[in-house]
Amino acid sequence: MDILFGNPIFSGRSLGPRGRAHATRCQTAAEYTRRWGWTVALAGSELRLVTGLGFDALDVPEDVGCRALVRMERMGVRPGPVLAGPGDRALFLVAPHTAEALPELLYKTGWDDAELDLACHGVGSSVPAPPTPLTRWLRRPGAETASRPPEARLLLGALAYACHGGVAELVGRR
Repeated sequence: MDILFGNPIFSGRSLGPRGRAHATRCQTAAEYTRRWGWTVALAGSELRLVTGLGFDALDVPEDVGCRALVRMERMGVRPGPVLAGPGDRALFLVAPHTAEALPELLYKTGWDDAELDLACHGVGSSVPAPPTPLTRWLRRPGAETASRPPEARLLLGALAYACHGGVAELVGRR
């Protein structure tokens, strides 16, 4: 992997037997830190993005996350970076301190008593970072969304609706 987010990692310098540069985990971690200002950690052989500082992560099943992305697109909502992670989960990067505010946000939007497969990773947690096995970007970070992720309240309605039991049976009905 010699390109991260569409930009050469090594400023055009070629390494390796085929003239390609191969990024190590440490080089990729430096790219996340320098380019996006995110805090990273190496957990064994896995690169992790530390939550609670620059962003929190709303965690939903991947199929639910994909349905919610389609709904957000139709509504004109820009969700920011979204990861597909291990265990078939989608991780929506949102503004920091969402984890602490999530119960109140669910209450205010009327989803507090619904059974939702929705969690939030905040202070003291982390999420896997590409290129990690089983992790890929569903929506890559951009200059604006990486430094200022969206407020969770903008995404929560679409995510809660997609998470809510029985929604899968309603998709496609008229």
